[in-house]
Amino acid sequence: MVTTLHGGNTPTRMIKRFIAADDLKENVYFIKELKFNLFSVSQLCDKKNSVLFTNTECVVLSPDFKLTNESYVLLKVHRKDNMYNVDLKNVIPQGGLTCLFAKATPDESNLWHRRLGHVNFKTMNKLVKGNLVRGLPSKLFEINQTCVACQKGKQHRASCKTKTISSISQPLQMLHMDLFGPTFVKSLMKKMYCLVVTDDFSRFSWVFFLATKDETSEILKTFITGIENLIDLRVKVIRCDNGTEFKNRVMNQFCEMKGIKREFSVARTPQQNGVAERKNRTLIEAARTMLADSKLPTTFWAEAVNTACYVQNRVLVIKPHNKTPYELFLGYSTNSKAFRVFNSRTRIVEENLHVKFIVAGNQSNGSTGSKACDNASKSRMETIPGKDYILLPLSIQDPSFSSSSKDSLDAGFKLSGEKEKKDAEDLENKSGNTTKGKDNKVSRTEEAKEFNQRDG
Repeated sequence: MVTTLHGGNTPTRMIKRFIAADDLKENVYFIKELKFNLFSVSQLCDKKNSVLFTNTECVVLSPDFKLTNESYVLLKVHRKDNMYNVDLKNVIPQGGLTCLFAKATPDESNLWHRRLGHVNFKTMNKLVKGNLVRGLPSKLFEINQTCVACQKGKQHRASCKTKTISSISQPLQMLHMDLFGPTFVKSLMKKMYCLVVTDDFSRFSWVFFLATKDETSEILKTFITGIENLIDLRVKVIRCDNGTEFKNRVMNQFCEMKGIKREFSVARTPQQNGVAERKNRTLIEAARTMLADSKLPTTFWAEAVNTACYVQNRVLVIKPHNKTPYELFLGYSTNSKAFRVFNSRTRIVEENLHVKFIVAGNQSNGSTGSKACDNASKSRMETIPGKDYILLPLSIQDPSFSSSSKDSLDAGFKLSGEKEKKDAEDLENKSGNTTKGKDNKVSRTEEAKEFNQRDG
């Protein structure tokens, strides 16, 4: 009886017959009822032949074939009773021989899952494939039933999905606010808390520094009243946490009077106030970085946070609009003031948005630098008259700033017009008078000395 692949039993007769071939001709069993002839690999090997199976064919090699490199051998199985039996418990697989692994039973998979500290089954199969754990059976572990212990111990809170389309269409429609502190070190003004307010539409932010939490209500009342009057819009919704600095009698009365709706996040769920929490982290990281770079003490943390907020309002790009928060909230115009610069023509510090900076290199010779700067100022005045600025370094306010450097900077500014020429003439006359006065004083002193010598 022979058991077929479909589970049926077929009566057969095993007939030992010879095959008329040059190399294969003896001791091959033949089953008449089967549709295909079966060859015995073990008997082929008894004839000193080698059998090679590939993904497309089976190749029988001659006895003269020899393996040149043992590194190609990934698995060796010994022959026993004309059979090549693979003991998967003791085999040491190498390379990609996962296909040889038997599937573990559900109980065995669950047992090893618990023994390895409830590690996931994907990691367990990686350990088997690389033979990284001694004693782990070389089997494929599969999830057949849900592990209740894993559900209890590995459960986590579902993430808050972000909205793809914002429902906010104008500034001040919703404000996100949060308070962080107290800090370990007080600021220069003895502040320990920082209130961060962020507009949802433009992501424009404001920071306020507090000594205590109870100052929050008065600061918010003043801020909301002032900002509504500034841009002629009204605050409609405030989103914050359940802190007592936002949820108190003063804020309740103020919001009722202004008609402002408040949305509070659930306790121990900062994800619902994610805009304010993310802004806090961004400001703190920027402030910490600037303090580390400038090597300033931690007491300057308030100044660093304030600077970071000012810069990020003008450099961050809001993705849906591809504009900066400053442009979305206030908008740029001809009267916008974003820089404080020194006008090289009028020699006055101005506040302006449209600035053309000029780069002045190191000048070794004063006369040469003055001449070059005069030529440069002429060419600039021809192209864009009255719109050239030079950004002065902060070191100019240093008491150790030498007079020679000041002279070289003054030589770089070209005076223009009759007024400048008149100022230069007055300066020469003044210097001439001063020189004459000094000469007269010296001559009078010499006359007095001669008179005294005569009297003596």
